[in-house]
Amino acid sequence: MSESRWDRLLLNATLATFAGDAPYGLIEHGAIAMHHGRIAWLGHMDDLPDAPAALAVSVASVDGALVTPGLVDCHTHLVFGGDRAHEFELRLNGASYEEIALGGGGIVSSVNATRAASEEELLDQSLPRARALRADGVTTLEIKSGYGLELDSERRMLRVARRLGRELGIGVRTSFLGLHALPPDYRDRREAYVGLVCDTMLPALAAEGLVDAVDAFCEGIGFSREETRRVFERATQLGLPVKLHAEQLSDLGGAALVAEYGGLSADHLEHLGEAGIRAMAAAGTVAVLLPGAFYALRETRLPPIDLLRQHGVPMAIATDCNPGTSPLLSLRLAAGMACTLFRLTPEEALRGITVNAARALGLHDRGTLAQGQRADLVIWNVREPAALCYWIGGALVRAVLVGGESVA
Repeated sequence: MSESRWDRLLLNATLATFAGDAPYGLIEHGAIAMHHGRIAWLGHMDDLPDAPAALAVSVASVDGALVTPGLVDCHTHLVFGGDRAHEFELRLNGASYEEIALGGGGIVSSVNATRAASEEELLDQSLPRARALRADGVTTLEIKSGYGLELDSERRMLRVARRLGRELGIGVRTSFLGLHALPPDYRDRREAYVGLVCDTMLPALAAEGLVDAVDAFCEGIGFSREETRRVFERATQLGLPVKLHAEQLSDLGGAALVAEYGGLSADHLEHLGEAGIRAMAAAGTVAVLLPGAFYALRETRLPPIDLLRQHGVPMAIATDCNPGTSPLLSLRLAAGMACTLFRLTPEEALRGITVNAARALGLHDRGTLAQGQRADLVIWNVREPAALCYWIGGALVRAVLVGGESVA
């Protein structure tokens, strides 16, 4: 058997490449070949250089099904202990997100449950959530810490995130979110806690190889611009990229701040103003939209989609999977919600969960179908891209491939 033969060749596919300026970059009656975990060739079946059986070790027809890049969920809080279903009831009975947080609920509630859980318990609780995302087409997943808010608990969260990637055969990128909430034991010592995050926790976790990026919650109920700047400075010293929860509840100028540091993304953005958008556009910072949180919190102020379009800011979409404000386990549903709630087009939404989401993680080897890219693919039981946003729920995935290997 020749070493030059491709490992796998899929025939008769509708390929949605998400590359270039053409709508969807569709190739009908297409073929895609994989070799050593990368895309080796793609194009129309008529343009194959030889008979399929002579070209590849494994040849299969997908009968006209849609093939897309593997989906990328670029903002999740997937590792946590317990849940906060009771807060769902509180919100339905009129309590606001801020009132729940100030009353000892919210993030602090998840902190207590996460601190009490062992690494194995956190893994057991998180695996079903990660499996659900993979079953819906996710091949790369970002997971934040931020429910430990002390060194040992943050370490456990990040170790579990790494283990999830190995267990499920998917890509996992980690973000250290030490500035997520002020822990109860530092209630009257804000400066000391920020110092602990910057001077002890972040350097230690980075040295252990557990941190791919650094995040913060810049908000009135979170941390100020000045506190956020301190952690960004430390991240920069350690050679780590930054991203930010910004402008979710108010405009504190967080988007402009993260853009100042060449940040990967600014996320939420319902209260984003034009000055922040201009800064993001100049820096190449991705706008990550989180319709799950918008929906769960029953928000009414939309992100400034038209201004983001006008200034050419790339838009990504993520589940924001978390126990309190977005218990969402379908990235495809998040894309559909972005269309319905935020008025994105299906093409914008699908780019938002592939190529733009990969960019929001600083990854340029996935998110599109192109020669040389990772062979992370999803084969869908639909025949046109818009159907992925059109169907509300249901199992549409036929197969998920990561690096050319089937994982679901």
